Amino acid sequence: MFTGIVQCSLPLAGLERKTNLSRLWFEMPPRLLDGLVSGASVAVNGTCLTVAELDGGRVGFDVMMETLRVTNLSLLEVGDPANIERAARFSDEIGGHLLSGHVHDTVEVVSVERPENNCVITFAFSPQWQPYLFSKGYVGLNGASLTVGEVGEGRFNVYLIPETLKITTFDQLRPGSRVNLEIDSQTQVIVDTVKRLAAAGSLG
Repeated sequence: MFTGIVQCSLPLAGLERKTNLSRLWFEMPPRLLDGLVSGASVAVNGTCLTVAELDGGRVGFDVMMETLRVTNLSLLEVGDPANIERAARFSDEIGGHLLSGHVHDTVEVVSVERPENNCVITFAFSPQWQPYLFSKGYVGLNGASLTVGEVGEGRFNVYLIPETLKITTFDQLRPGSRVNLEIDSQTQVIVDTVKRLAAAGSLG
């Protein structure tokens, strides 16, 4: 599990592509290497990946076919930044909302507006996610726990403070960029349960 509080963004240091598999390499800062072992989980752009290899400060992650299909990790090239978060520990403060690192889909940046000391990013999403996105709800975007602003038909936006822009990759997003989306699991369970009960005529 992850808290949705991105710890840093790092450039992709190495990329090995094979048939239906990619290995991503990142140079981790010392504070993120503490206690890191093969088999540990790390969120890369909100995608839960397993440490496959450690080589000094370099950490390698294998990304399989399904993950490449669903997420934006298939679009990364050497030098491209990615949001990084180590897995949560029991003693950690949960400053965001719990994320599983299981990305549902990618959304496309429609616009980036920059009113003074703010940044508003609007995304387009597939119709299947409409029931789970509502104003002031939670959403995971590239591994960051964010509050949804306004929601329209196939569109929603988020408001970002300067600190978020400094730590994450969001400051580099442009129209057309693809961003990983994780729907809040509690919201999904509640909505799906109500839909099933309504379909069964159990809501009176």
